[in-house]
Amino acid sequence: MKFGVIIFPGSNCDHDSYHAAITATGQQATMLWHESHDLENCDVIIVPGGFAYGDYLRTGAIARFAPIMQEVGKFAASGGLVIGICNGFQILCEAGLLPGALMRNAGLKYVCKFVDLRVENSDTPFTNACKPGEVLRIPIGHMEGNYYCDQSTLETLQRQNRIVFRYSTPDGQITAEANPNGSLDNIAGICSEGRNVLGMMPHPDRCSEQLLGSSDGAKIFRSMAMAGVAT
Repeated sequence: MKFGVIIFPGSNCDHDSYHAAITATGQQATMLWHESHDLENCDVIIVPGGFAYGDYLRTGAIARFAPIMQEVGKFAASGGLVIGICNGFQILCEAGLLPGALMRNAGLKYVCKFVDLRVENSDTPFTNACKPGEVLRIPIGHMEGNYYCDQSTLETLQRQNRIVFRYSTPDGQITAEANPNGSLDNIAGICSEGRNVLGMMPHPDRCSEQLLGSSDGAKIFRSMAMAGVAT
């Protein structure tokens, strides 16, 4: 299996994702330049965190037009696995690969800390190594992580079980106090209708080894590796 990590001008978590993909799974990984039209036969595409194109206009608004994103869109449409982490989630929403938008945090401040996530759906290529209701300890680092969508879209996400992660307490309770950014319905991550595209604000790439304070993020990468082997 081969992971492809996109590099945009301003990306700062591309090497984190590259390292995590290799160390957590033992699989191959390569870097993909934003101006390229070649996904280099990768099985999973990672749209990493950072500040693509300086977050000018708004987060992800320019990155969505990068040549590589045209190929990512085709890849996703054919069933290929795509994960967007933090800024990557914002880019996937701007590109129309996921519904909704990421707005300024409710407190209008940058938030950087470990949070707890409850796994709402373990039946995805990104969470098959997790148990339903399992709580993962994963860090966040964002200014625009406040997920929002209209009521109709929220009802669709709920009905189709496409809310993959919610911010929770350590024992799995969904509370307002556990929500670090004001996200609608405590949403921390969602997937596409085909379940092959995932966007999440927390950083599994920053907690793939216990040395980093948690190794829970490795489960996300291992899930993708197992899904790739299965197909």
